[in-house]
Amino acid sequence: MNRGTRLFVAAVACCVALLLEACGGGSDPAGSAGSAGPSGEPVAGGEGRILTLSDPRTLDPAILGNSYASGGFLGNALYGTLMTNDEADEVQYSMAESFTTTDNGKTFTLKLRPGLVFSDGTPLNTEAVKFNWDRTKDPAVGSAHRSEAATIESSEVVDDVTLKVTLVTPVPRYALSVLASSMNWIASPAALQKGQQAFDAKPIGAGPFTLESWTRQADIRLVKNPRYWDAPRPYLDRLTLRAALDGNQRYNTLLTGGADVAIDSSWINLDKATKAGLSTNVMRLSGGVFAALNMRRAPFDDIRARRAVAAALDSDALNLAAYNGTAQLADTLFTDASPFYSETPLRKTDKETAQRLFDELAAEGKPLSFTFTSSSASENRAIAENIQAQLGAFNNVEVKIKTIELAEFVQLRRTLDFDAVITSALFQDPEPRLSTVFAGGSPANMPGIDDPALNAALQAGRTATSEEQRKAAYDTVQERLTELTPMFFIARGGLGAISGKNVGGLAQYGLGSLLPDKLWIQP
Repeated sequence: MNRGTRLFVAAVACCVALLLEACGGGSDPAGSAGSAGPSGEPVAGGEGRILTLSDPRTLDPAILGNSYASGGFLGNALYGTLMTNDEADEVQYSMAESFTTTDNGKTFTLKLRPGLVFSDGTPLNTEAVKFNWDRTKDPAVGSAHRSEAATIESSEVVDDVTLKVTLVTPVPRYALSVLASSMNWIASPAALQKGQQAFDAKPIGAGPFTLESWTRQADIRLVKNPRYWDAPRPYLDRLTLRAALDGNQRYNTLLTGGADVAIDSSWINLDKATKAGLSTNVMRLSGGVFAALNMRRAPFDDIRARRAVAAALDSDALNLAAYNGTAQLADTLFTDASPFYSETPLRKTDKETAQRLFDELAAEGKPLSFTFTSSSASENRAIAENIQAQLGAFNNVEVKIKTIELAEFVQLRRTLDFDAVITSALFQDPEPRLSTVFAGGSPANMPGIDDPALNAALQAGRTATSEEQRKAAYDTVQERLTELTPMFFIARGGLGAISGKNVGGLAQYGLGSLLPDKLWIQP
């Protein structure tokens, strides 16, 4: 598929098509996969009960993750968006009017809509944007999106609505880095400067909703922001967010009317919802969910250990165990719809080679033993347990499982205290996500790979101005990932949302970041 068709597994972007209207006009097509919500004009009023995939550790926009699995929906609710992207991966503007470059990505000019205000009535201007972006790249803040912000070398406030940004190196599609990260959210500098405890009690943003209450490990209650820039949105008066980590519980709660919308990445649930006639919106991207093998320490500092594990595992068996066979497998880095697609698989199951490598390591006094760190989410546990079971059929390999809460993954990114862990690289356009995940020195590089040829190819793909140059660069990226095996992909991501039949306005952007201002409920 061309750039306009890169789905989450690349079709995901279609869900973003609804963003066109949210961003200032155009048609309002349904999501890329699944059935549509109720027909007719949006209805104002009511409360939306939303099931999320994690509990936040803080409401700080720099620390919230802007994706389906972390704080995307909550961040969009409290802070709104500067930009989104449509199904063609083209930038659509919301609180920003434009973000343009005239020199192939070395400098950008951000233009804000005039008259933007935070929920307390103070102005949201380019001073606030600069403050938030500078803060995000500060290592002391601990943002998972520091590498995206650190791409900025300097920024200059021209006036209240104009910010000039200079990048370290030219990145022609840098807007995608902004919109798919927490840089898309701007909070009140004055509120942030009061410290985390005070900010969590009263976060000040310019989004469609404001915080009413937050009971940790229970629910987050939001109310409509009367100062939201895009009236008559939001349509709903209230939102209640609650984490539901177990896939069966999440689906059954929605099915029985205990919730209106479930953010869901479970291929099983998305399949069941489609068959049940529920409204779904699914982003299908390249990349996918993968197991990162920590190359910084034993046992996976030895390439033979990484290759042995990758060769031992049967993808179909993993799919059956974790997804009831409903997932789309990620055998290649890009989907066949992407202009960067290569039919060469990232790995092949070869049990004979796997056992030979296990035996070779054992003969050197290094029998493979490692701990697989899994979140408490049901499908992650199923993946870890199936990997443990599959490797248990081999000699000279032992796998233990350690389960942690989703919120602990933020800390894990800092400590890097793991052998193997489930993470993801999901994208429409390969940048910035591929560089974020696999470039040496990136704080989000979980495998710890730092290969000069890979780094050069990632940089070439990011800075190239022609499709041909980018294709050559990403061919090299896939070749190096295949050769060095810092990870093994498991399945494409099914970034999705499921709703009751009386709910309309499901729309996502970026990495499955659901937009709350478009949701409406038909009584």
